[in-house]
Amino acid sequence: MTTLRVILDEMLANSASVSRYTLELTRQLIATAPRGVYVEGFVSASPETDYELIADRLPGLAALHKSSLARRELRQAWQHGFTRLPGTGMLHATSLLAPLARHDRLNTGDQIAVTVHDTVAWSHPDSLTPRSVSWQKGMVKRAQKYADAVVVPSHSVADQLADLVDFGDRIRVIPGAPSTALVVPVDADSRASQLELPERYVLAIGGIEPRRGIDQLIRGMAGVSVPLLLVGPDPDDADLVAAVAEAGLAPERVRGLGRLSDPDLAVAISRAAVFAYPNIEEGFGMPILESFMLGTPVVHSDAPALLELSADAGLAVERDDEEGYPDRLAQAITSVLDDSGLAERLRYSGLDRAKAYTWRSAAEKVWQLHADL
Repeated sequence: MTTLRVILDEMLANSASVSRYTLELTRQLIATAPRGVYVEGFVSASPETDYELIADRLPGLAALHKSSLARRELRQAWQHGFTRLPGTGMLHATSLLAPLARHDRLNTGDQIAVTVHDTVAWSHPDSLTPRSVSWQKGMVKRAQKYADAVVVPSHSVADQLADLVDFGDRIRVIPGAPSTALVVPVDADSRASQLELPERYVLAIGGIEPRRGIDQLIRGMAGVSVPLLLVGPDPDDADLVAAVAEAGLAPERVRGLGRLSDPDLAVAISRAAVFAYPNIEEGFGMPILESFMLGTPVVHSDAPALLELSADAGLAVERDDEEGYPDRLAQAITSVLDDSGLAERLRYSGLDRAKAYTWRSAAEKVWQLHADL
């Protein structure tokens, strides 16, 4: 029996984008598996409810192998080359969390592909913990020695990674797609009321950390006529409250929504006048695609990966000259708010752009990658 074993730990992780990526890709790997090939999962020691969640969300998974090590211990073990996975054959990791070690691809058919979502550990290490930076850099070194392929979500990340580590021709660009879970529910009006969504507002996602540019977006809101709603931070988040005060804004001009369920997030995005994505550094930008899919005009930074993703379907804002970035964000947002024709063009351009990315296509490219190996 031929199997593809997928590391599912990121499905249970705190990072919403990587969690969605793991779930959606694995679901389509199961759906598109070649005849006679089975997809199995592997996960670190977790609560029984997590195992049940995986079984519920990934019907068709041939088996779920459960490590005796918890996630932290497994990360450390694999960083030092300890422990292996049961079975042999193809292994696909949706992050750098993988048992990277010497193996015989040519004679036994064992192969390992890992995924690098961004190069933030090098470009913006201050946005991660020192332990996380050390772990990511260490795992990239192990990938250089032992990975048969390295998947990245964009050509921009491919170029950045190639400048850091020599992977030769092992890097493959396989982008993700919008989450299939973000569907506007039938009770959208009720949910909008419960969330206290204004008639018009700017929506953004993320906390106050340098690479996300949310602090600069907040400063720019002084020049925007509608409020800013933030998904992620709670209303009383200390960093958010401080950023709003530093920008000289009244508290009601910026409000944290906290973490939202998928239906609530779909409602919040779909009803926003503008979705803002000011990230200074980004590897892909899944929230932009999801906003495109839901018909919301997008204003984003000119980070290379975002320009690649958007292809002019969003309004790009130059990041250079950091001091003037908040004002440029405000001008771009205001141009969409004040020009219904521009907003409509962005809406339809975004809807078309979102159709270019599907999880089925991503899964088929992963299968082709392993076939090529």
